[in-house]
Amino acid sequence: MSAERLLAHYEKIADAPDAIARLRRFILDLAVRGKLLPQNEKDEPASELLKRIAKEKARLVAAGELRKPRDLVGSNELNEPFAIPVTWSWVRLDAIGAIIGGGTPSAADADNFAEPGEGVPWLTPADLGGYVDLYISRGSRDLSEKGTRASSATLMPKGTVLFTSRAPIGYVAIAANPISTNQGFKSIVPYVADCSRFIATAMKAFAPEIDAKAPGTTFKEVSGKIVAAIPFPVPPLAEQRRIVAKVDELMALCDRLEATRAEREATRGRLTETSLARLNAPDSETFQADSRFVLDALPPLTTRPDQIKVLRQTILNLAVRGKLVPQDASDESGSDLLKRIVKQKVSSRYGNVSINPEDEPYVLPETWKWAALDQLIVSGPQNGISPRPTKRDGAPKAITLTATTSGTFNPIYFKHVEANIPTGSDFWLEEGDLLFQRGNTREYVGMAAVYRGPPNTFLFPDLIIKVRVSEYVCLEFVHLASISPPARDFLTANASGAQATMPKINQTTLVSLPIPLPPLAEQRRIVAKVDALMALCDRLEASLAAAVDIRRRLLDALLAEAVAPADDRELEAAE
Repeated sequence: MSAERLLAHYEKIADAPDAIARLRRFILDLAVRGKLLPQNEKDEPASELLKRIAKEKARLVAAGELRKPRDLVGSNELNEPFAIPVTWSWVRLDAIGAIIGGGTPSAADADNFAEPGEGVPWLTPADLGGYVDLYISRGSRDLSEKGTRASSATLMPKGTVLFTSRAPIGYVAIAANPISTNQGFKSIVPYVADCSRFIATAMKAFAPEIDAKAPGTTFKEVSGKIVAAIPFPVPPLAEQRRIVAKVDELMALCDRLEATRAEREATRGRLTETSLARLNAPDSETFQADSRFVLDALPPLTTRPDQIKVLRQTILNLAVRGKLVPQDASDESGSDLLKRIVKQKVSSRYGNVSINPEDEPYVLPETWKWAALDQLIVSGPQNGISPRPTKRDGAPKAITLTATTSGTFNPIYFKHVEANIPTGSDFWLEEGDLLFQRGNTREYVGMAAVYRGPPNTFLFPDLIIKVRVSEYVCLEFVHLASISPPARDFLTANASGAQATMPKINQTTLVSLPIPLPPLAEQRRIVAKVDALMALCDRLEASLAAAVDIRRRLLDALLAEAVAPADDRELEAAE
């Protein structure tokens, strides 16, 4: 396995989660393992470079330019995390550069600081957040001479490798000029300046592991002692230069791949949005052709779960506008159907609730009729109860809001409660109950689901309103109309309450919900069509999840193979 083979497989893994980010990490991992480029036997080995580094370090100490490092217990014991080429050497990080911390003067004294360019360049980790260039010259403010004297900040030379050691841990840059930092850095001043670029490359590669092992929970930090003791692989100096050049080349390739992927996704997104928009605001003359195009074209265009979610909403939107199936002139009209329903219905405690012509949300087919939800229900609306939760075995079950948040009833979401509710009470759910969320976030308030299950099994909470609809309407159609985009817009717009995170609807709002009423036979045809199209969405979703999983596993396999030792790969090939 080689880097070239991975790149050859790139199109197969491009849509894997974090594919580009992982490819970048992979390149860095290969770089520090000596697997990015072949070794050149003519290169002076790293052992000779380390002799020059040690000589320069001793010179700096003797000249008083560098404080003599303390002898650390166990400093000669070095854990070698992985195999490296024979021309490389393992050392502690502080063997190739001085580890320098930073300092901050009192923020209460404004005279300690200066505008950028007017004092001593000084960095905080925030200055590297979002910074894309490798070299940096200064931060958002400088230290004044007074501030420099008042702090422990050290002015470090050009070429210093800057590494953030406080959360966020792992930002890396190189000083473009003499620079100082605050305490959030443990910087490396190379004893041989030509090593700066490779040190920076390696610190980028090691940053995720350093961060993962950093002590602390709410505030993570690695000490200078920890940074100094990091095992560091040193290649020959000539190979360091070749590695850095190759990393730059491959990172530029990653930039291009990332830009290409972003443009491809943007094009797909625009085409998908345009196609769905044509269905949500349909042209009667081109609708059939538009709908066929969307249903044929969307599967290959759909690469993200959010696109499938939009497709589901489009299907519901078409369904409640009479655009999903053709009308049949022989069907009993929605007006006649509504008259039969109202005749059967006992008087509502909310009075004569109906939809005024001037309040009709949009134009319906001629055979349809607008109705208020109140005109279609024969029981309710009824709020649930709020009993005390319990861990007692055998206690009654009360569903939670999550049981209906998806728009489909999910019986796994319940809690046991202390309640003594008689069998047959209206607080027990029965087959065919239509449940609305009385309170939730603005995205979900008013969401509806149909209970499909045995009686006397689940209680429903106070934040849910229960209704039962007339036998003369199709319950499934009323449900899909209740969760369609127009209904969701109505309920969200009319939700209110003191808590912005938990707006609520009341029963008066709910019974006023406009429901488009087609002929009963057409209601059933619409439900069947919606079921078929939602099944298509389910298959698209499953296919997308499977494709993502395949890409992820392929990427994992390629990366694992690429960094495996050569003898392991030969053994696998033999097997």
